[in-house]
Amino acid sequence: MGIYQQQVLPRVIDVLCGLEVANPYRARVCAGLHGRVLEIGFGSGHNVPFYPAAVTAVDAIEPSDVAWKLAAERVAASPVPVERSGLDGQSLPLPGATCDTALSTYTLCTIPDAGSALREVRRVLKPGGTLHFLDHGLAPDRGVRRWQHRLDPLQARLFGGCHLDRPITDVITGAGFVIREADRFYEKGSPRFLGADYLGVAVSP
Repeated sequence: MGIYQQQVLPRVIDVLCGLEVANPYRARVCAGLHGRVLEIGFGSGHNVPFYPAAVTAVDAIEPSDVAWKLAAERVAASPVPVERSGLDGQSLPLPGATCDTALSTYTLCTIPDAGSALREVRRVLKPGGTLHFLDHGLAPDRGVRRWQHRLDPLQARLFGGCHLDRPITDVITGAGFVIREADRFYEKGSPRFLGADYLGVAVSP
């Protein structure tokens, strides 16, 4: 990895993911989290202020040292303990059936093998545990999808492997989860090819 990927990109993502327009979506996706939470793609901790009171601890999975440093103030201000418990969502260093709920925001678009990561999340979740997800991905409209397919190679190069056209709910169900609720919408103020969002909850049977 070069300087851009290691040092510059995490700071760019911290700014972009910290825009206030995303706060209502973060509040929605975090609602219902409880107990010990596994958060994959923790980033610089923008979800921390939205953890419900029912959350007792957070296992944060984040590969970037720079992003973890940027999260320091948010982690310090968290009302619940947040521990960096691993670097790779595709290989979680946690025992099975450890966590009550899991959280993924703007992460499944980027993990190289999202299916493997989600199967690991299922392993770590207790039976009946829920995955709360928020991500951008394949748009519902054909015209927007065409632009996503065209721009996806450039997006992946500029943003560390982030893809525009992943069918997020299909990826989740392909890993064995059952979708309990899901909403699809375009983010206000975002270009449609970039802001076609999926927000919902899936259950690990």
